[in-house]
Amino acid sequence: MSSNRNIEIKARVSDLAAVRSKAAAIAASSAEILEQRDTFFAVPRGRLKVREFPDGSGELISYERANEPGPRECVYVRFACENVRVLSQCLSSVLPTLGIVVKHREVFLVGRTRIHLDQVENLGSFVELEVVLTEKELAVDGEREARELLRKLEIPQAAVVAGAYIDLLKDAAV
Repeated sequence: MSSNRNIEIKARVSDLAAVRSKAAAIAASSAEILEQRDTFFAVPRGRLKVREFPDGSGELISYERANEPGPRECVYVRFACENVRVLSQCLSSVLPTLGIVVKHREVFLVGRTRIHLDQVENLGSFVELEVVLTEKELAVDGEREARELLRKLEIPQAAVVAGAYIDLLKDAAV
């Protein structure tokens, strides 16, 4: 099983419709609409989540990424699953559950970058960029691409957030 890498950047936005029109203008095709429910589990290193789709399928995703604002490298592994509820039950029987993130996601593709327009339950609206890296490519190349796309979408640096949605939910609850 091999790991994949991308450069990620996430920003809180107040006007998702404005970003949507900019993303649609530069995207290769119309957006794909996804409903996702991510259950996060406590693990000794990185993050582990089960992503559930409305049809009952999903995927197990492990990843490691720094919690800092700005573009950052993420190394991840995904494993598809047909019965995600059983997978979640199995994991929750041996690992503590950190929480659940429910989101409505629109995905636009611009070159090799996935633009996610996320409406996250109990958090609000966000834009997440994922610049897919090749195996030998330097992270700095993807970081440059992510910054340029943020500029095109007219998202200010001040809107960029550091953590994962599960972290933001935990902080909001405090």
